[in-house]
Amino acid sequence: MTGGRTALPSPTADRAVSALVTRALAGEFGPAPAGTRVSLAFDTRQAVRHRGRSGGYRNEVLSLRVADSVGSCAVEPGTLSAEVLDGLAGAELAGLLRHPRRPVRLAALDAYLGRVLPHTPENGARRRPLPAGDSLARSRARAAAVVGLLPEPPLIARVLVVGVVNSLLEALRWRGLDYLPCDLKGGRTEWDEPVSTDALARLDDCDALLVSGMTLGNGTFDPLLDHARATGKPLVLFAQSGAAVAPRLLGAGVSAVSAEPYPFFWLDGGPGAIHLYGPAGPSGPAGPGEEGAR
Repeated sequence: MTGGRTALPSPTADRAVSALVTRALAGEFGPAPAGTRVSLAFDTRQAVRHRGRSGGYRNEVLSLRVADSVGSCAVEPGTLSAEVLDGLAGAELAGLLRHPRRPVRLAALDAYLGRVLPHTPENGARRRPLPAGDSLARSRARAAAVVGLLPEPPLIARVLVVGVVNSLLEALRWRGLDYLPCDLKGGRTEWDEPVSTDALARLDDCDALLVSGMTLGNGTFDPLLDHARATGKPLVLFAQSGAAVAPRLLGAGVSAVSAEPYPFFWLDGGPGAIHLYGPAGPSGPAGPGEEGAR
């Protein structure tokens, strides 16, 4: 299943990202984007079925390149036309930050922030290597790192997972944590558990939230952030969409971030990395993808 497909609220429900766009346009994070242009606009489409897994999924991602930075946002498969891409290539970045389509705004913001605030220790990032291997091995390694950002039991017992990734659920099970899987697409998990399409209805039933960055691009993030702020529950973002955007939300309701800028782990079998922000988490292995975990 794809990550982050929660039921869509009204089109104006993107306060967190809109506030960052306003700050970016004002030059609060670095040089203002005025005059900077997108050199490359492209989309990446994938159909996945890992070895040994009973089901698969499809994803499509819009990416914009600005100098040495690539910003990305997932889109619903089939909704991104060649004409849209043609209109984005060469466009001024400041204009794309005001674009009427939310995924374009997020990809533009991601590219901008990835350029002015790259994933370095000076900006709060901890580089976490991902080993070479097949798609399932790399998915499990990433999942172990992401789940390791959550507090350990018994501080939490049940995690709301918004954007179902079976490797994340596997890592949660390995740590003895219960979970509430939510995804707009619905369906069932690898363990034949029902997947809710209404994440907001399950908020009061969890101790922590594990949320896909795709929610930043489809307008479903703000209610989750509001709940975390109001209750003090940990909210961990795992972000390919908006990988450079998510760290800017730390301390404002987000407790930790796994940032994975383009190229994503599923594009290559060689070694790679993700970038972790926030508490270091437990020192031991967090899941079956960790070296020596079993």
